[in-house]
Amino acid sequence: MDSGAEGGGYRHVHTQESPPAGPSGPGSPPGSGYSLEGFSVQARADSTGQEGACAQLDEDGDLDVVRRPRAASDTDPAEPQRDKVHPTILTQEEEDFLEARAPESCPQSIIKIEHTMATPLEDVGKQVWQGALFLADYILFRRDLFQGRTVLELGAGTGFASIVAATMAQTVYCTDVGADLLAMCQQNIALNTHLAAAGGGVVKVRELDWLKDKLCTDPEVPFSWSEEDISDLYDHTTVLFAAEVFYDDDLTDALFRTLCQLSRRLKNACTALLSVEKRFNFTLRHLDVTCEAYDHFRSSLHALEKLSDGKLRFVVEPVEASFPQLLIYERIQHLELWKIIAEPIT
Repeated sequence: MDSGAEGGGYRHVHTQESPPAGPSGPGSPPGSGYSLEGFSVQARADSTGQEGACAQLDEDGDLDVVRRPRAASDTDPAEPQRDKVHPTILTQEEEDFLEARAPESCPQSIIKIEHTMATPLEDVGKQVWQGALFLADYILFRRDLFQGRTVLELGAGTGFASIVAATMAQTVYCTDVGADLLAMCQQNIALNTHLAAAGGGVVKVRELDWLKDKLCTDPEVPFSWSEEDISDLYDHTTVLFAAEVFYDDDLTDALFRTLCQLSRRLKNACTALLSVEKRFNFTLRHLDVTCEAYDHFRSSLHALEKLSDGKLRFVVEPVEASFPQLLIYERIQHLELWKIIAEPIT
């Protein structure tokens, strides 16, 4: 997705057809022959984004380094051809035209996402990150993992990955914290109800604070959980997923604690999918380029593998980034996806 949109216009992502490689790509699991012909994504950005900004220091005094985009000539010519989603900028007039045509074109072909182009650290969930697109590609590839299931997204942000999962899953619990962020997420769900409805699925936006041991059940609190929700969550959930939430060590620790707690409470064995970008920053503390947040994430994965309470064990493995790229974004080598399988010890 193009991050160069200005103001409040929609960024419209078109699909262009490539010669088909067959009903299923190489290595596709059964039933994963998924085509995005006519599929498009619209991302509505607010006016807080700015272009041409000079290099700045972040809140910790670290230098924010902009990575040079990969050249188009870097594409691997041996990679199988497939349908891709190409970004363009829609003017307001084009947006109105698209809205007018929506009933006659296929409404299932469009995803709309309201988001923010630039935010302070505490509001990063309001942006659409490359890791979410990377995870969405894998969700579309592994339809068999999500089809008809109950799934839970942790730190959903704009809700993009949950919306993609809802095209296959029966129930998606889309969770995060902060009333304004959850309201934005709910708005995005409402903009895309046609996608979940087409498959008979439902998306429920709920608050899930990793720093708290219990789910909020106070009916006076927006996005709280009902007892029915909690029972359904623990009785039926089989997949947990999260994208680009590993930027703060304390929050990373909290997420892994939450992951362990949920895995022990779920009645079914579950699979967790974690998408992360290995980001390099120059730090004044080290006077060198480091990737501390990523290193802490990897240490947490290692600790999880060693964790055992006699009832449950966690199998951690990286996912090869060879699955089809159905959305157009810069799939840099520092984007990673990790799979964690929580298995009962027999």
